[in-house]
Amino acid sequence: MLTIGITGSKGFIGNHLYNTLSLQPDKYRLVEINRSEWEHDSVLYEKVNACDVIFHLAGINRHPDSDYIFQENIRLTQGLVDVLNRVTHPIKVVFSSSSQEATESIYGKAKKICRELLENWANQSGNLFFGLLIPNVFGPFGKPFYNSFIATFCYQLNQGEAPSIITDSDVSLIYVADLVKQMEQLLPLEVSQVSFSIQPTTLVSVSSVLAQLHNFKNQYVEKGIIPELPNLFSIQLFNTFRSYMNYGASFPKSYTCHTDNRGSFVELVRLGMGGQVSFSTTLPGITRGNHFHTRKIERFSVIKGKAKMELRKYGSSEVATFYLDGEQPAYVDIPVWYYHNITNIGEDTLYTIFWISEQFNPEDADTYFE
Repeated sequence: MLTIGITGSKGFIGNHLYNTLSLQPDKYRLVEINRSEWEHDSVLYEKVNACDVIFHLAGINRHPDSDYIFQENIRLTQGLVDVLNRVTHPIKVVFSSSSQEATESIYGKAKKICRELLENWANQSGNLFFGLLIPNVFGPFGKPFYNSFIATFCYQLNQGEAPSIITDSDVSLIYVADLVKQMEQLLPLEVSQVSFSIQPTTLVSVSSVLAQLHNFKNQYVEKGIIPELPNLFSIQLFNTFRSYMNYGASFPKSYTCHTDNRGSFVELVRLGMGGQVSFSTTLPGITRGNHFHTRKIERFSVIKGKAKMELRKYGSSEVATFYLDGEQPAYVDIPVWYYHNITNIGEDTLYTIFWISEQFNPEDADTYFE
């Protein structure tokens, strides 16, 4: 089992890396190294010394004081190097630098110096080092006005604000889950790569991204339609957009029920994409689910009976609870990385219809239980 330390594990990339690796507890033991540890040398050393691998992701990329950006990034890396120099066992370090190294930005200059500090340490100690030049990263739960323009646009649209484009240009992007996958693939490598360029998965204009996000708001938020998602990037962008919704205020959403002397008709979901539709019956007192997905889009529709649904974000203890009743058919959509379950709280059988964006594949179920 590898013991892996992650600095900046509360940040955008660090949190996704930590959560993804934590799904394999038989392979990895994880150590969170928080910024406060830099104020306590003995604690920082103890945590670093316990690790086989360090992912050094802690840093700062935006601040009103550009000198602070420069100095703080170097302080964190130099502090880590000072501790690494006291570690006597082999230890591999992976550093998240940026494609901005090639620019004249303060952030890019600081990242380049930090990478060179770790490269010098590796050369002198004989340890393995990987310096990653990472393009723009987007994905669920990024910090608006900080991590990416996509995080900012998603936040603004879900707050009823109108995003504006300062400069329209083509931007190289990588989805955070794709980045994490590449980072994990470095673990078995035995040859240092001091300047390793992470290749973007998408090249797209800022205006094109904003147009797609506006469409998501119009189709999904305002009309309840799962929009057409013709490629992997559009699915990734849609799941990113959904992560900024206020789920407590957005769900459950009632269906329109058309009733006459024949009975009732309810339209469950309009689709711009395919997927799979299923239904279940659940006996009183029984709970289904207690799992989450990292990429699938899912809708639960209660059409008969009384149900309680619970959602909890991975790594959080906060639970959102929804009550649904077939007397007024309604649905709840499930965001990625949220545990979810449904319980029959009535006295009769509960009928639920499920739509999910992928046909079930037992070899790649994207389903994690707790």
